[in-house]
Amino acid sequence: MDKRTHERKFVRTFFTTPTAVEGEDDSAKMLEGAAGLSGMEAPDVWVPDNEDATAPNMRDEGAQNIIDVVSEYGPDYPGEIHPRVVWHRDSPSTRYQGFQRMLEITDPDNGAVEYIDGFVIPEVGDIDDWKKADEFFTIIENEHGLEEGSLKMSVIIESGAAELAMGKLRDEMGKPTNNLQRMFLLVDGEVDYTKDMRAITPTGGLPAWPELRHNTSRGASANGLIAVDGPYDDIRDVEGYRERMTENQAKGMLGIWSLTPGQVVEANTSPLPPQAGYWLLDADGREVKLEREDGVEVYSGNRVSLEETDDGYVLSVGSDDLEVSEEELQEELLDLLDYVPSLDDIVDSMEEFEAAKESGKGAIAMTQSATVEIDGVQVDVSRDRMWDEATYQALQTPITLFQDVYENRPDQHDDLAELYDEAVVERAMDVGN
Repeated sequence: MDKRTHERKFVRTFFTTPTAVEGEDDSAKMLEGAAGLSGMEAPDVWVPDNEDATAPNMRDEGAQNIIDVVSEYGPDYPGEIHPRVVWHRDSPSTRYQGFQRMLEITDPDNGAVEYIDGFVIPEVGDIDDWKKADEFFTIIENEHGLEEGSLKMSVIIESGAAELAMGKLRDEMGKPTNNLQRMFLLVDGEVDYTKDMRAITPTGGLPAWPELRHNTSRGASANGLIAVDGPYDDIRDVEGYRERMTENQAKGMLGIWSLTPGQVVEANTSPLPPQAGYWLLDADGREVKLEREDGVEVYSGNRVSLEETDDGYVLSVGSDDLEVSEEELQEELLDLLDYVPSLDDIVDSMEEFEAAKESGKGAIAMTQSATVEIDGVQVDVSRDRMWDEATYQALQTPITLFQDVYENRPDQHDDLAELYDEAVVERAMDVGN
């Protein structure tokens, strides 16, 4: 089951919207606004949220708003639509409410179901609870004459029981007694998870829970699903949001919850390769992007300094001073430098390796070189990296992501053509196939 079973291989953005806003003349105002988003502002998965984002006394109206808005805007909506309904592992009455609303939303006579891709189920517990939800999906499909398994099911990991259930999912999927192949997203819900774990921090803030994000990413990989991180509440902290996404991407979790259209734009673009490649310097524990000036990579901070002497060089990093020869300096700098490849760079490397394979070579050396300037002193550095089939497959992920976005989000074609050269886009769509 570790092979992706759905058309979408990646989900970058999971965007929730209240289904009914109390005190407004038009309670569906926010739904209508979200339904009109397109391009980089539109998420890969839009979640009309009839659970936490909507007051309990407004949820019946919210379900009707989902029907009205999705039936009107659904034909032109560029992403997938997955409403979130109420559910709770310890409350049969709550589960029944969620079932009834899903049943109403998916009624073909209401005109919305053909544009709804699935539902998001919160507050799940152990694997038996997941199977209860799946059974409701199957009942709904049979009640309305839909194909079994056609409605995708995503769950939010908000408890220790749900976290452990991810480890049992692989043994359950594919059994004739369930339709758990419908599973799509595993989404972290760190707020309720913190409550369930009875965790305490001195500031009252949320713990980082890196273990949860790792386990969710692992669970998704083991079961052919997609992992999505939970919400980042400080919507003004753009840098923090970017750092969180970078940490997640290193775990294989390329998707994240988005709370605003601005966060959607950040999350849609973050996993894509940059427009231009650039060098990073480890400046005493802080990564600094070097500025390219006339083909030279320039560091202008004060954490690293370089001085040329009669006998060689003095390289200072923080409080450490090193007297080195030119060759030793090159080695020291290479230890401090990393290169972030552009889409064009990745395509070039993959094309070069593919050509080498066709000529019968199993591995080739790829050279990265640059002229680095620190305190006016310029040093030429270069490194060779061996590429074999394993390297090629590992570095194919950003290209596969790009291809998945391009194929499934035609509304973003203009944005991608503006971000990259059209010729690069065409080559990226051809490479690796």
